Parts: sequence; C-alpha cells; structure tokens
Amino acid sequence: MFTGKIVETKEEKERAFSIRKKVFVEEQGVPEHLELDEHDDTAVHFIVLDNEDVIAAARIREYEPKVGKVERVCVLPEYRGKRIGILIMNEIEKFAIEHDYKKLKLNAQSYAIPFYEKLKYTVNSPEFLDAGIPHRSMEKAL
Repeated sequence: MFTGKIVETKEEKERAFSIRKKVFVEEQGVPEHLELDEHDDTAVHFIVLDNEDVIAAARIREYEPKVGKVERVCVLPEYRGKRIGILIMNEIEKFAIEHDYKKLKLNAQSYAIPFYEKLKYTVNSPEFLDAGIPHRSMEKAL
C-alpha cells in the first residue's frame, strides 16, 4: 500500500534527498549542487512510502505570499505509471489548501506537461532550459 506524507524527521528528509539524487542526478544528469539547494532548509518536504520504502519525493515552498512553488517532484522508475505522482501531488495540494495558499506554481519538465495538465495545471511560459533540461512554467488556482 502506498502512503504519502509530510517529512517529519531528519531521516525521512535524507531518504527524500536520496530519491531525488537517484532520479535527478543519476538518471537525468543534473549536477548535485543544483539539485540540492538553499531552499531545502526551509521547504516542506513530502515522500511516498511503499510499506517502509521511500519511492517518491517532492517539496513545496512559499514563493510569494499565498503562492506555493512545487519543486523536485520525482518517482523511482520502477514505480512510474502507478499513480504515485498523483498521490504526492494530492498531498502537496492538501497541505497548500490547509495553509490558505491561493495558487501553486511549478516548472515542469516538458515531457511531464500532460501529467500536470491532468491535475488542472496550465502552461504559462515558453519552453526554457533548467539544468540543461527543457521546462515550462505552470500554475493552478486553488
């Protein structure tokens, strides 16, 4: 059974970082110094568990007053296509609503735009490169 939750301990945070390193650094070639950044200290982190194993991670931070920025959404390859991304995004949106955010923003890798569109995010930028990977900005009113 898959469970999404807010990271509550230092160990859970380290496990989230481990998933991010596997997906972004090892799989996609993002330099580690770009993947782990200054926002990790203040962002709220989320993980998805398969029993005791962490299989996905993401974070949200307040970008502007009442606007959250969703970042670092990642799922281990063997769990993709099993609605894990939807699960973690639902946890983030629940948190955002509970904290009275009015809008969420994110920078989606271009290949992932259809995933976010299914969650009612809309594209609001031309394509740009981030860490050498094509992205587009998206947002969703809550």
